[in-house]
Amino acid sequence: MSNNLYNCCCAQFTFVTDPAFWESVRFLCRTSGPRAELRVQPLYSPEEKRRRDETPWTTVQGVLAPLQFLAFLISLALVARCLVTGEGYWIATCSVVAKTLLLYTIMITGSIWERVVFGRYLFAPAFFWEDVFSILVLALHTAYLVVLIGHIGSPQQQMLLVLAAYASYAVNATQFLLKLRAARIQQHSDQSAQLFAEVAK
Repeated sequence: MSNNLYNCCCAQFTFVTDPAFWESVRFLCRTSGPRAELRVQPLYSPEEKRRRDETPWTTVQGVLAPLQFLAFLISLALVARCLVTGEGYWIATCSVVAKTLLLYTIMITGSIWERVVFGRYLFAPAFFWEDVFSILVLALHTAYLVVLIGHIGSPQQQMLLVLAAYASYAVNATQFLLKLRAARIQQHSDQSAQLFAEVAK
């Protein structure tokens, strides 16, 4: 009877020595639990990347984005000076209007760029939350123009609205900078993969 029990146990647990069993265990460990490997969705598909690299609107965005950021820094300094000293209201106002016009321009050209690359003018999955926040930025800047043209509120109140608009712009600019970094990482990864593929041939 003991021999029969021993043989039965051996038959039941022979899977422990099966390499296929342990390979399955390793696979489950990699794909489940808190240490699971995360698969990051690429920012651009190969076709989208090709369209991005070919369209001249990419260059337009590359010029307008730093230009708008420079205008933002100059205008922010002028607005802060106006709020602190009470002087320079009109030059601060002109700087905000110029910054707002640049914002409108980059929103229009950015929508065209997004249409060329992703097939829609706004809210492409790769830039959905950036576009959502861009609408808020646009709304706050437009609200300032309405307040300015309608002579609503005091100069100080108008400048405080500008600060709110600029704070939202700073957040939005950070979002796009992070996406730019992600695009560069993806490009580096693609180049590395292509290099390894060529070496493996």
